[in-house]
Amino acid sequence: MIRVLLVDDQALVRGGFRSILEGQDDIEVVGEAANGVEAIERALDLQPDIIFMDIRMPRMDGIEATRRLLAGGRCAARVLILTTFDEDEYVYQALRAGASGFLLKSAPPRELAGATRTVAGGEALLAPEITRRMIEEYVRRPRPDSARRSQLGALTPRELEVLGLIARGRSNAEIGAELYLSPPTVKTHVTRILAKLGLRDRVQAVVFAYECGLVQPGA
Repeated sequence: MIRVLLVDDQALVRGGFRSILEGQDDIEVVGEAANGVEAIERALDLQPDIIFMDIRMPRMDGIEATRRLLAGGRCAARVLILTTFDEDEYVYQALRAGASGFLLKSAPPRELAGATRTVAGGEALLAPEITRRMIEEYVRRPRPDSARRSQLGALTPRELEVLGLIARGRSNAEIGAELYLSPPTVKTHVTRILAKLGLRDRVQAVVFAYECGLVQPGA
């Protein structure tokens, strides 16, 4: 059973999400919160698997709440940021804070359960076209982080190739097809990359690749 915490300052939004998710046999909504402060309290108490986190909320926004929750492993939950297209500037901040992806509030209801299962299964919820637009706009021509770039030395040439493709939004299947590797082999490479770089998931791998200059926006 996937345990979910809903965080949004609008009760109607939380209620709508709850009604959709509670209709699934493998998903349980264990709690709700109306702001970032409540989100931290409820998450530490309930230890859910997934947190649906709004961005703009009173008392504490969702980005800061995500940062505080995931810092130092205080909470093992994966955070899925709820956003709208007019909040582009916040998405990169959310990814840096440790979020495992984002979901547009305008997404069809049927996508909600699928997103929950995707993130709970350890994957990142990153629609390539949306991720590309966000990264290109808000990380355009970043100054490579020398400390992060030095970490690339721990990766093999093949792992560097895989990391570059992850950063470009490729799925494991697409990476395998491009590099002529089997799906299990790609998965093994991804697991080793995350372990060597001390990254939580593919989302952080995307951020890392851009920040260290391995890939450039628009490439």
